[in-house]
Amino acid sequence: MSADTVSLTGWGRTAPTAARPIRLRSYEEAVAAVRGCGARGGIPRGLGRAYGDAAQNAGGAVFDMTALDRVHAIDAEGGTVLCDAGVSLHRLMQVLLPLGWFVPVTPGTRYVTVGGAIGADVHGKNHHVSGSFSRHVLSFELLTADGEIRTVRRGTPLFDATTGGMGLTGMILTATVQFQPVETSLMSVDTERARDLDDLMVRLTTGDRGYRYSVAWIDLLARGAATGRAVLTRGDHAPLEALRTPGLLAGATRAHRDPERAHTDPARAHRDPARARRDPLAFRPPRFPAPPAFLPEGLVNRTTVGLLNELWYRKAPRARTGRLQRISAFFHPLDGVPHWNRIYGRGGLVQYQFVVAHGQEEALRRIVRRVSGRRCPSFLAVLKRFGDADPGWLSFPVPGWTLALDIPAGLPGLAPLLDELDEEVAAAGGRVYLAKDSRLRPDLLAAMYPRLDDFRALRAELDPRGVFTSDLSRRLTL
Repeated sequence: MSADTVSLTGWGRTAPTAARPIRLRSYEEAVAAVRGCGARGGIPRGLGRAYGDAAQNAGGAVFDMTALDRVHAIDAEGGTVLCDAGVSLHRLMQVLLPLGWFVPVTPGTRYVTVGGAIGADVHGKNHHVSGSFSRHVLSFELLTADGEIRTVRRGTPLFDATTGGMGLTGMILTATVQFQPVETSLMSVDTERARDLDDLMVRLTTGDRGYRYSVAWIDLLARGAATGRAVLTRGDHAPLEALRTPGLLAGATRAHRDPERAHTDPARAHRDPARARRDPLAFRPPRFPAPPAFLPEGLVNRTTVGLLNELWYRKAPRARTGRLQRISAFFHPLDGVPHWNRIYGRGGLVQYQFVVAHGQEEALRRIVRRVSGRRCPSFLAVLKRFGDADPGWLSFPVPGWTLALDIPAGLPGLAPLLDELDEEVAAAGGRVYLAKDSRLRPDLLAAMYPRLDDFRALRAELDPRGVFTSDLSRRLTL
Protein backbone atom coordinates (compact mmCIF):
# COMPACT_ATOMS: atom_id res chain seq x y z
CA MET A 1 0.00 0.00 0.00
CA SER A 2 1.43 3.38 -1.06
CA ALA A 3 1.70 6.36 1.31
CA ASP A 4 2.84 8.97 -1.23
CA THR A 5 0.60 11.92 -2.05
CA VAL A 6 -0.09 12.48 -5.75
CA SER A 7 -2.12 14.90 -7.84
CA LEU A 8 -5.21 13.33 -9.39
CA THR A 9 -7.78 14.44 -11.93
CA GLY A 10 -10.63 12.85 -13.80
CA TRP A 11 -10.46 12.02 -17.49
CA GLY A 12 -11.20 15.66 -18.29
CA ARG A 13 -7.90 16.64 -16.62
CA THR A 14 -9.48 19.57 -14.79
CA ALA A 15 -9.65 20.48 -11.08
CA PRO A 16 -6.60 18.50 -9.85
CA THR A 17 -6.30 17.76 -6.13
CA ALA A 18 -3.70 15.88 -4.09
CA ALA A 19 -4.55 12.64 -2.29
CA ARG A 20 -2.86 9.56 -0.87
CA PRO A 21 -3.40 6.57 -3.22
CA ILE A 22 -3.73 3.18 -1.54
CA ARG A 23 -3.40 0.27 -3.93
CA LEU A 24 -5.43 -2.65 -2.58
CA ARG A 25 -4.41 -6.23 -3.36
CA SER A 26 -6.74 -8.20 -1.09
CA TYR A 27 -10.03 -7.88 0.72
CA GLU A 28 -8.12 -7.86 4.01
CA GLU A 29 -6.11 -4.85 2.83
CA ALA A 30 -9.36 -3.17 1.81
CA VAL A 31 -10.85 -3.61 5.28
CA ALA A 32 -7.69 -2.30 6.93
CA ALA A 33 -7.54 0.69 4.58
CA VAL A 34 -11.14 1.69 5.24
CA ARG A 35 -10.73 1.38 9.00
CA GLY A 36 -7.52 3.43 8.98
CA CYS A 37 -8.00 5.97 6.19
CA GLY A 38 -7.94 9.03 8.47
CA ALA A 39 -10.03 12.13 9.10
CA ARG A 40 -10.35 13.08 5.41
CA GLY A 41 -11.75 9.67 4.51
CA GLY A 42 -11.30 7.86 1.22
CA ILE A 43 -13.01 7.06 -2.07
CA PRO A 44 -12.69 4.04 -4.41
CA ARG A 45 -11.09 4.71 -7.80
CA GLY A 46 -10.88 2.41 -10.79
CA LEU A 47 -9.33 3.33 -14.15
CA GLY A 48 -9.93 7.05 -13.79
CA ARG A 49 -12.48 7.44 -16.59
CA ALA A 50 -14.97 9.59 -14.64
CA TYR A 51 -14.56 12.97 -16.33
CA GLY A 52 -14.95 15.10 -13.21
CA ASP A 53 -14.00 14.92 -9.54
CA ALA A 54 -15.97 11.87 -8.43
CA ALA A 55 -12.84 9.76 -7.76
CA GLN A 56 -10.71 12.47 -6.15
CA ASN A 57 -10.34 13.24 -2.45
CA ALA A 58 -8.29 16.33 -1.58
CA GLY A 59 -6.12 15.68 1.47
CA GLY A 60 -7.49 12.18 2.01
CA ALA A 61 -7.10 8.69 0.62
CA VAL A 62 -8.02 7.26 -2.76
CA PHE A 63 -8.46 3.49 -2.88
CA ASP A 64 -6.96 2.09 -6.09
CA MET A 65 -9.14 -0.92 -6.93
CA THR A 66 -7.39 -2.07 -10.11
CA ALA A 67 -5.37 -4.88 -8.47
CA LEU A 68 -8.61 -6.51 -7.30
CA ASP A 69 -9.23 -7.87 -10.78
CA ARG A 70 -10.07 -11.56 -10.52
CA VAL A 71 -12.85 -13.28 -12.44
CA HIS A 72 -14.03 -15.81 -9.86
CA ALA A 73 -16.74 -17.79 -11.66
CA ILE A 74 -18.43 -17.94 -15.05
CA ASP A 75 -21.68 -19.72 -15.79
CA ALA A 76 -21.06 -20.42 -19.48
CA GLU A 77 -24.59 -21.75 -19.93
CA GLY A 78 -26.50 -19.01 -18.12
CA GLY A 79 -24.19 -16.08 -18.80
CA THR A 80 -23.60 -14.89 -15.24
CA VAL A 81 -20.19 -13.77 -13.98
CA LEU A 82 -18.86 -13.31 -10.46
CA CYS A 83 -15.86 -10.98 -10.49
CA ASP A 84 -13.93 -8.45 -8.46
CA ALA A 85 -14.96 -4.82 -8.69
CA GLY A 86 -11.58 -3.89 -10.21
CA VAL A 87 -12.10 -6.03 -13.32
CA SER A 88 -12.49 -3.88 -16.45
CA LEU A 89 -15.20 -4.29 -19.04
CA HIS A 90 -12.37 -4.77 -21.54
CA ARG A 91 -11.15 -7.82 -19.62
CA LEU A 92 -14.66 -9.24 -19.38
CA MET A 93 -15.06 -8.88 -23.14
CA GLN A 94 -11.79 -10.75 -23.66
CA VAL A 95 -13.01 -13.58 -21.45
CA LEU A 96 -16.72 -13.74 -22.27
CA LEU A 97 -16.97 -12.93 -25.97
CA PRO A 98 -15.28 -16.20 -27.06
CA LEU A 99 -17.94 -17.99 -24.97
CA GLY A 100 -20.77 -16.17 -26.76
CA TRP A 101 -21.58 -13.53 -24.12
CA PHE A 102 -21.34 -9.74 -24.21
CA VAL A 103 -21.61 -7.09 -21.50
CA PRO A 104 -25.26 -6.05 -21.11
CA VAL A 105 -24.46 -2.32 -21.06
CA THR A 106 -21.28 -0.52 -22.04
CA PRO A 107 -20.51 3.20 -22.00
CA GLY A 108 -18.33 4.90 -24.61
CA THR A 109 -15.20 3.24 -23.23
CA ARG A 110 -14.56 -0.35 -22.19
CA TYR A 111 -11.78 0.80 -19.85
CA VAL A 112 -14.03 1.17 -16.84
CA THR A 113 -14.18 -1.22 -13.90
CA VAL A 114 -17.24 -3.16 -12.82
CA GLY A 115 -17.23 -1.22 -9.55
CA GLY A 116 -17.14 2.05 -11.46
CA ALA A 117 -19.93 0.89 -13.78
CA ILE A 118 -22.13 0.20 -10.75
CA GLY A 119 -21.12 3.33 -8.83
CA ALA A 120 -21.94 5.56 -11.82
CA ASP A 121 -24.76 3.26 -13.01
CA VAL A 122 -23.41 3.69 -16.52
CA HIS A 123 -25.62 3.66 -19.59
CA GLY A 124 -24.97 2.96 -23.25
CA LYS A 125 -26.50 3.09 -26.70
CA ASN A 126 -29.10 0.51 -25.67
CA HIS A 127 -30.70 2.27 -22.72
CA HIS A 128 -34.06 2.47 -24.48
CA VAL A 129 -34.03 -1.35 -24.52
CA SER A 130 -31.77 -2.55 -21.70
CA GLY A 131 -31.64 0.25 -19.14
CA SER A 132 -28.55 1.04 -17.09
CA PHE A 133 -25.80 -1.31 -15.92
CA SER A 134 -27.42 -1.88 -12.52
CA ARG A 135 -30.43 -3.54 -14.14
CA HIS A 136 -28.16 -6.48 -14.94
CA VAL A 137 -26.40 -6.69 -11.58
CA LEU A 138 -27.80 -9.50 -9.45
CA SER A 139 -25.88 -8.71 -6.26
CA PHE A 140 -22.62 -7.28 -4.97
CA GLU A 141 -20.46 -7.36 -1.86
CA LEU A 142 -20.08 -3.95 -0.23
CA LEU A 143 -17.46 -2.98 2.34
CA THR A 144 -19.11 -0.32 4.49
CA ALA A 145 -17.65 2.35 6.75
CA ASP A 146 -17.79 0.12 9.85
CA GLY A 147 -15.38 -2.33 8.19
CA GLU A 148 -18.08 -4.95 7.59
CA ILE A 149 -18.70 -6.70 4.25
CA ARG A 150 -22.37 -6.93 3.30
CA THR A 151 -24.03 -8.90 0.53
CA VAL A 152 -26.38 -6.46 -1.21
CA ARG A 153 -29.18 -7.71 -3.45
CA ARG A 154 -31.47 -6.04 -5.93
CA GLY A 155 -34.61 -4.47 -4.55
CA THR A 156 -33.06 -3.24 -1.30
CA PRO A 157 -32.49 0.40 -0.28
CA LEU A 158 -28.74 -0.13 -0.05
CA PHE A 159 -28.65 -1.51 -3.60
CA ASP A 160 -30.59 1.49 -4.91
CA ALA A 161 -28.41 3.97 -3.00
CA THR A 162 -25.18 2.36 -4.24
CA THR A 163 -26.10 2.06 -7.94
CA GLY A 164 -25.37 5.60 -9.08
CA GLY A 165 -24.11 6.54 -5.61
CA MET A 166 -20.62 7.42 -6.86
CA GLY A 167 -18.82 5.22 -4.32
CA LEU A 168 -20.21 7.08 -1.32
CA THR A 169 -22.08 4.20 0.36
CA GLY A 170 -19.03 1.93 0.53
CA MET A 171 -16.49 -0.01 -1.47
CA ILE A 172 -17.80 -2.64 -3.88
CA LEU A 173 -15.57 -5.71 -3.68
CA THR A 174 -17.29 -8.23 -5.96
CA ALA A 175 -20.35 -8.29 -8.21
CA THR A 176 -22.48 -10.89 -9.97
CA VAL A 177 -23.58 -9.66 -13.40
CA GLN A 178 -25.89 -11.14 -16.03
CA PHE A 179 -24.46 -10.98 -19.58
CA GLN A 180 -26.34 -11.19 -22.89
CA PRO A 181 -25.86 -13.88 -25.55
CA VAL A 182 -24.33 -13.06 -28.93
CA GLU A 183 -23.42 -15.21 -31.94
CA THR A 184 -20.60 -13.07 -33.36
CA SER A 185 -18.31 -10.22 -32.37
CA LEU A 186 -19.65 -8.11 -35.22
CA MET A 187 -22.41 -5.54 -35.39
CA SER A 188 -24.94 -5.07 -38.18
CA VAL A 189 -25.17 -1.30 -38.54
CA ASP A 190 -27.54 1.08 -40.30
CA THR A 191 -26.47 4.69 -40.88
CA GLU A 192 -28.42 7.71 -42.12
CA ARG A 193 -28.14 11.46 -42.19
CA ALA A 194 -30.62 13.85 -40.57
CA ARG A 195 -30.88 17.34 -42.01
CA ASP A 196 -31.61 19.12 -38.69
CA LEU A 197 -32.55 18.47 -35.06
CA ASP A 198 -36.28 18.05 -35.69
CA ASP A 199 -35.62 15.56 -38.48
CA LEU A 200 -33.28 13.66 -36.17
CA MET A 201 -35.77 13.53 -33.29
CA VAL A 202 -38.48 12.19 -35.58
CA ARG A 203 -36.16 9.47 -36.88
CA LEU A 204 -35.16 8.47 -33.34
CA THR A 205 -38.73 8.45 -32.05
CA THR A 206 -40.18 6.43 -34.90
CA GLY A 207 -37.29 4.05 -35.51
CA ASP A 208 -35.59 3.18 -32.23
CA ARG A 209 -37.96 0.32 -31.40
CA GLY A 210 -36.44 -1.68 -34.23
CA TYR A 211 -32.87 -1.49 -32.88
CA ARG A 212 -31.08 -2.57 -29.73
CA TYR A 213 -28.48 0.21 -30.09
CA SER A 214 -29.01 3.76 -31.27
CA VAL A 215 -26.94 6.95 -31.13
CA ALA A 216 -26.66 10.16 -33.12
CA TRP A 217 -23.61 12.36 -33.65
CA ILE A 218 -24.66 16.04 -33.88
CA ASP A 219 -22.91 18.93 -35.57
CA LEU A 220 -23.18 21.62 -32.89
CA LEU A 221 -21.42 24.18 -35.06
CA ALA A 222 -24.12 24.05 -37.76
CA ARG A 223 -26.53 26.98 -37.65
CA GLY A 224 -29.62 28.26 -39.40
CA ALA A 225 -31.67 25.65 -41.21
CA ALA A 226 -28.97 23.04 -40.54
CA THR A 227 -28.96 23.46 -36.75
CA GLY A 228 -28.67 20.05 -35.16
CA ARG A 229 -27.88 18.19 -38.35
CA ALA A 230 -26.69 14.73 -37.48
CA VAL A 231 -25.51 11.27 -38.43
CA LEU A 232 -27.70 8.57 -36.91
CA THR A 233 -26.16 5.14 -36.30
CA ARG A 234 -28.23 2.15 -35.16
CA GLY A 235 -27.62 -1.56 -35.04
CA ASP A 236 -27.64 -4.91 -33.33
CA HIS A 237 -25.33 -7.85 -32.84
CA ALA A 238 -24.82 -9.60 -36.16
CA PRO A 239 -26.15 -13.18 -36.23
CA LEU A 240 -23.98 -16.05 -37.36
CA GLU A 241 -26.09 -16.23 -40.50
CA ALA A 242 -24.59 -12.90 -41.58
CA LEU A 243 -21.22 -14.63 -42.00
CA ARG A 244 -22.66 -17.60 -43.84
CA THR A 245 -24.62 -15.57 -46.36
CA PRO A 246 -22.43 -13.76 -48.92
CA GLY A 247 -25.00 -11.01 -49.47
CA LEU A 248 -25.15 -10.16 -45.79
CA LEU A 249 -21.37 -9.93 -45.57
CA ALA A 250 -21.31 -7.23 -48.25
CA GLY A 251 -21.05 -4.43 -45.70
CA ALA A 252 -17.70 -5.78 -44.57
CA THR A 253 -16.32 -6.35 -48.06
CA ARG A 254 -17.42 -3.15 -49.81
CA ALA A 255 -13.88 -1.74 -49.88
CA HIS A 256 -12.75 -4.51 -52.24
CA ARG A 257 -15.18 -3.19 -54.83
CA ASP A 258 -14.64 0.50 -54.08
CA PRO A 259 -10.91 1.35 -54.09
CA GLU A 260 -11.58 4.95 -52.99
CA ARG A 261 -12.87 3.60 -49.64
CA ALA A 262 -10.13 1.03 -49.17
CA HIS A 263 -8.04 3.15 -46.81
CA THR A 264 -10.87 4.67 -44.74
CA ASP A 265 -13.26 1.78 -44.11
CA PRO A 266 -13.22 1.01 -40.34
CA ALA A 267 -14.35 -2.55 -41.04
CA ARG A 268 -11.01 -3.51 -42.64
CA ALA A 269 -10.39 -6.39 -40.23
CA HIS A 270 -13.52 -8.15 -41.41
CA ARG A 271 -13.09 -7.91 -45.17
CA ASP A 272 -11.89 -11.49 -45.20
CA PRO A 273 -15.14 -13.51 -45.05
CA ALA A 274 -13.28 -16.78 -44.54
CA ARG A 275 -11.46 -15.45 -41.49
CA ALA A 276 -14.66 -14.08 -40.00
CA ARG A 277 -16.40 -17.43 -40.49
CA ARG A 278 -13.51 -19.33 -38.89
CA ASP A 279 -13.53 -17.17 -35.76
CA PRO A 280 -16.91 -15.41 -35.51
CA LEU A 281 -16.40 -14.41 -31.86
CA ALA A 282 -12.88 -12.98 -32.25
CA PHE A 283 -12.16 -9.87 -30.20
CA ARG A 284 -9.12 -8.02 -31.56
CA PRO A 285 -9.50 -4.29 -30.95
CA PRO A 286 -7.04 -2.10 -32.86
CA ARG A 287 -4.39 -0.09 -31.02
CA PHE A 288 -2.91 3.14 -32.33
CA PRO A 289 -0.09 5.36 -31.00
CA ALA A 290 -0.96 7.70 -28.16
CA PRO A 291 -0.79 11.46 -28.69
CA PRO A 292 2.31 13.13 -27.23
CA ALA A 293 2.16 13.88 -23.52
CA PHE A 294 2.30 17.62 -24.21
CA LEU A 295 0.48 19.16 -27.15
CA PRO A 296 0.08 22.83 -28.03
CA GLU A 297 -2.95 24.52 -26.51
CA GLY A 298 -5.82 25.36 -28.80
CA LEU A 299 -5.70 22.43 -31.21
CA VAL A 300 -9.40 21.88 -30.58
CA ASN A 301 -10.98 25.13 -31.74
CA ARG A 302 -13.85 26.36 -33.87
CA THR A 303 -11.84 26.12 -37.09
CA THR A 304 -10.49 22.60 -36.61
CA VAL A 305 -13.76 21.22 -35.21
CA GLY A 306 -15.78 22.99 -37.90
CA LEU A 307 -13.67 21.31 -40.57
CA LEU A 308 -13.94 17.90 -38.90
CA ASN A 309 -17.70 18.28 -38.50
CA GLU A 310 -18.15 19.16 -42.14
CA LEU A 311 -16.03 16.22 -43.29
CA TRP A 312 -17.76 13.81 -40.92
CA TYR A 313 -21.25 14.83 -42.02
CA ARG A 314 -20.41 14.79 -45.74
CA LYS A 315 -18.58 11.46 -45.46
CA ALA A 316 -21.56 9.73 -43.84
CA PRO A 317 -23.92 7.95 -46.23
CA ARG A 318 -27.39 9.40 -46.73
CA ALA A 319 -28.69 5.92 -45.96
CA ARG A 320 -26.91 2.59 -45.63
CA THR A 321 -28.09 -0.65 -44.06
CA GLY A 322 -26.54 -3.89 -42.90
CA ARG A 323 -22.89 -2.88 -42.77
CA LEU A 324 -20.82 -5.19 -40.59
CA GLN A 325 -18.58 -3.54 -38.05
CA ARG A 326 -16.35 -4.75 -35.23
CA ILE A 327 -17.76 -4.43 -31.74
CA SER A 328 -14.81 -2.25 -30.76
CA ALA A 329 -15.41 0.15 -33.67
CA PHE A 330 -19.13 0.44 -32.99
CA PHE A 331 -18.99 0.92 -29.22
CA HIS A 332 -15.51 2.25 -28.41
CA PRO A 333 -13.87 3.99 -31.37
CA LEU A 334 -11.75 6.23 -29.15
CA ASP A 335 -10.33 3.37 -27.08
CA GLY A 336 -7.92 2.54 -29.88
CA VAL A 337 -6.06 5.80 -29.14
CA PRO A 338 -4.56 5.73 -25.63
CA HIS A 339 -4.80 9.04 -23.76
CA TRP A 340 -6.88 10.66 -26.50
CA ASN A 341 -7.87 13.32 -23.95
CA ARG A 342 -4.41 14.86 -24.42
CA ILE A 343 -5.52 16.47 -27.68
CA TYR A 344 -7.34 19.10 -25.59
CA GLY A 345 -4.03 20.27 -24.16
CA ARG A 346 -3.03 20.79 -20.55
CA GLY A 347 -6.21 22.75 -19.84
CA GLY A 348 -8.30 19.63 -20.36
CA LEU A 349 -11.91 19.26 -21.39
CA VAL A 350 -15.35 19.45 -19.89
CA GLN A 351 -17.84 16.80 -20.86
CA TYR A 352 -21.31 18.12 -20.19
CA GLN A 353 -24.18 15.66 -20.28
CA PHE A 354 -27.79 16.29 -19.37
CA VAL A 355 -31.17 14.63 -19.83
CA VAL A 356 -34.64 16.17 -20.21
CA ALA A 357 -37.83 14.14 -20.14
CA HIS A 358 -40.12 13.38 -23.03
CA GLY A 359 -42.41 16.36 -23.42
CA GLN A 360 -39.51 18.77 -22.88
CA GLU A 361 -38.30 18.75 -26.47
CA GLU A 362 -38.47 22.53 -26.68
CA ALA A 363 -35.91 22.77 -23.88
CA LEU A 364 -33.60 20.50 -25.87
CA ARG A 365 -34.09 22.69 -28.95
CA ARG A 366 -33.26 25.85 -26.99
CA ILE A 367 -30.08 24.31 -25.57
CA VAL A 368 -28.90 23.09 -28.98
CA ARG A 369 -29.57 26.52 -30.49
CA ARG A 370 -27.74 28.21 -27.63
CA VAL A 371 -24.66 25.97 -27.93
CA SER A 372 -24.65 26.32 -31.71
CA GLY A 373 -25.06 30.08 -31.44
CA ARG A 374 -22.08 30.30 -29.09
CA ARG A 375 -20.02 28.28 -31.59
CA CYS A 376 -18.82 25.78 -28.97
CA PRO A 377 -16.23 23.53 -30.64
CA SER A 378 -17.51 20.07 -29.75
CA PHE A 379 -16.75 17.24 -32.16
CA LEU A 380 -17.78 14.51 -29.72
CA ALA A 381 -21.44 15.50 -29.36
CA VAL A 382 -24.02 12.72 -29.17
CA LEU A 383 -27.79 12.52 -28.67
CA LYS A 384 -29.62 9.43 -27.43
CA ARG A 385 -33.04 8.48 -26.15
CA PHE A 386 -33.37 6.96 -22.69
CA GLY A 387 -35.97 4.35 -21.81
CA ASP A 388 -37.40 3.49 -18.41
CA ALA A 389 -35.36 4.65 -15.44
CA ASP A 390 -33.75 2.22 -13.04
CA PRO A 391 -34.35 2.55 -9.28
CA GLY A 392 -30.96 3.98 -8.27
CA TRP A 393 -31.58 7.08 -6.17
CA LEU A 394 -28.83 9.05 -7.90
CA SER A 395 -28.94 7.14 -11.19
CA PHE A 396 -28.80 9.59 -14.08
CA PRO A 397 -31.14 8.30 -16.82
CA VAL A 398 -34.83 9.15 -16.96
CA PRO A 399 -37.09 8.53 -19.98
CA GLY A 400 -36.25 11.28 -22.44
CA TRP A 401 -33.43 12.88 -24.39
CA THR A 402 -29.79 13.01 -23.36
CA LEU A 403 -27.12 15.14 -25.01
CA ALA A 404 -23.40 14.84 -24.22
CA LEU A 405 -20.73 17.17 -25.54
CA ASP A 406 -17.00 17.65 -25.05
CA ILE A 407 -15.73 21.24 -24.84
CA PRO A 408 -12.20 22.56 -24.26
CA ALA A 409 -12.11 23.66 -20.61
CA GLY A 410 -10.37 26.92 -21.49
CA LEU A 411 -13.06 28.14 -23.89
CA PRO A 412 -13.81 31.79 -23.04
CA GLY A 413 -17.19 32.20 -21.39
CA LEU A 414 -17.68 28.47 -20.85
CA ALA A 415 -18.44 28.59 -17.10
CA PRO A 416 -21.34 31.09 -17.32
CA LEU A 417 -22.70 29.28 -20.38
CA LEU A 418 -22.82 25.95 -18.56
CA ASP A 419 -24.39 27.62 -15.52
CA GLU A 420 -27.13 28.90 -17.81
CA LEU A 421 -27.61 25.43 -19.27
CA ASP A 422 -27.84 23.96 -15.76
CA GLU A 423 -30.68 26.38 -15.00
CA GLU A 424 -32.43 25.47 -18.22
CA VAL A 425 -32.09 21.75 -17.54
CA ALA A 426 -33.31 22.06 -13.94
CA ALA A 427 -36.28 24.20 -14.98
CA ALA A 428 -37.26 21.47 -17.45
CA GLY A 429 -37.11 18.82 -14.71
CA GLY A 430 -33.91 17.35 -16.11
CA ARG A 431 -30.54 16.56 -14.56
CA VAL A 432 -26.82 16.48 -15.27
CA TYR A 433 -24.67 13.35 -15.05
CA LEU A 434 -22.63 13.31 -11.84
CA ALA A 435 -20.00 10.94 -13.26
CA LYS A 436 -19.00 13.67 -15.73
CA ASP A 437 -19.51 16.71 -13.54
CA SER A 438 -16.93 18.90 -11.79
CA ARG A 439 -18.74 22.23 -11.60
CA LEU A 440 -22.50 21.95 -10.85
CA ARG A 441 -23.83 24.29 -8.15
CA PRO A 442 -25.17 22.36 -5.13
CA ASP A 443 -28.41 24.39 -4.95
CA LEU A 444 -29.59 22.80 -8.22
CA LEU A 445 -28.94 19.22 -7.17
CA ALA A 446 -32.18 18.63 -5.23
CA ALA A 447 -34.28 19.82 -8.17
CA MET A 448 -32.49 17.39 -10.45
CA TYR A 449 -32.44 14.34 -8.15
CA PRO A 450 -35.71 13.95 -6.18
CA ARG A 451 -34.34 11.08 -4.05
CA LEU A 452 -31.41 13.15 -2.83
CA ASP A 453 -32.74 13.46 0.74
CA ASP A 454 -33.21 9.69 0.93
CA PHE A 455 -29.63 9.21 -0.21
CA ARG A 456 -28.27 11.67 2.33
CA ALA A 457 -30.27 10.08 5.15
CA LEU A 458 -29.11 6.56 4.35
CA ARG A 459 -25.52 7.69 4.00
CA ALA A 460 -25.66 9.55 7.34
CA GLU A 461 -26.94 6.41 9.05
CA LEU A 462 -24.51 4.06 7.29
CA ASP A 463 -21.44 6.29 7.45
CA PRO A 464 -21.89 8.94 10.17
CA ARG A 465 -18.16 9.84 10.22
CA GLY A 466 -17.98 10.39 6.47
CA VAL A 467 -15.42 7.68 5.85
CA PHE A 468 -16.34 7.52 2.16
CA THR A 469 -15.78 11.04 0.88
CA SER A 470 -14.79 12.65 -2.40
CA ASP A 471 -14.29 16.07 -3.93
CA LEU A 472 -17.67 15.57 -5.60
CA SER A 473 -19.43 14.79 -2.33
CA ARG A 474 -17.95 17.84 -0.58
CA ARG A 475 -18.75 20.17 -3.47
CA LEU A 476 -22.36 19.02 -3.71
CA THR A 477 -22.85 18.24 0.02
CA LEU A 478 -23.85 14.67 -0.77
